[in-house]
Amino acid sequence: MDKHYKKEGKYSYYEAGEGTPIVILHGLMGGLSNFDAVAEYFPTKGYKVVIPDLPIYTQSILKTNVKSFAKYVKDFITYKGFDKVILLGNSLGGHIALYHTKLYPEKVAGLVITGSSGLYENAMGDSYPKRGDYEYIKKKAEDVFYDPKVATPELIDEVYATVNDRIKLIKTLTIAKSAIRHNMAKDLPKMTVETCIIWGKNDAVTPPNVADEFNKLLPNSTLYWIDKCGHAAMMEHPEEFNKILEQWLVNKKL
Repeated sequence: MDKHYKKEGKYSYYEAGEGTPIVILHGLMGGLSNFDAVAEYFPTKGYKVVIPDLPIYTQSILKTNVKSFAKYVKDFITYKGFDKVILLGNSLGGHIALYHTKLYPEKVAGLVITGSSGLYENAMGDSYPKRGDYEYIKKKAEDVFYDPKVATPELIDEVYATVNDRIKLIKTLTIAKSAIRHNMAKDLPKMTVETCIIWGKNDAVTPPNVADEFNKLLPNSTLYWIDKCGHAAMMEHPEEFNKILEQWLVNKKL
């Protein structure tokens, strides 16, 4: 990933390929590497893949909320000179993608959400009192996936470090509250953008009924399931995820 990583002004991002831009938004505990398989595959299929580092822990506390992150994404898209983009988001990233689409529908050619918050929040904030307990954090990280082995020691260490950093912890809880405040249920029926919903059948963070609800409320959405899969389909079943997404993009001529 390193050779495609750029730092320009206030933006740090990964970029590869040429063609229609797919802008990818990572989750709260997620990093750019969560999307390695997407980032490698779609540049070979005529797409430009761009993954900005979201300023989840670097903005002032007043700007640590879903709406501010959505505006940040809009500014980034403008900075890059993109006319319209396909937005892909996982977890909190899905919520930011949805909120961005609500605010700036003219910028979004297509929307892809997986394990997204926005309707149902238990993904964040409930477990932090035990933050000093490594085994507890390990279990929490493993619960994100159907196969606990996907939670590598590196990933667990990263989550552990995040929840034991006081500033990051305060911001995590601030974001959790913001996610609840920015519930999208009333907005979704008015959002007509073509939407691809890819969901793990065994997602324990945002359970399958959440995907059904998104599918019901978003007028132009298609729902795809991945079996034996938790909250981060693009990490747990990367090939299947890519195949579903590519097929949807072709069907929708995006």
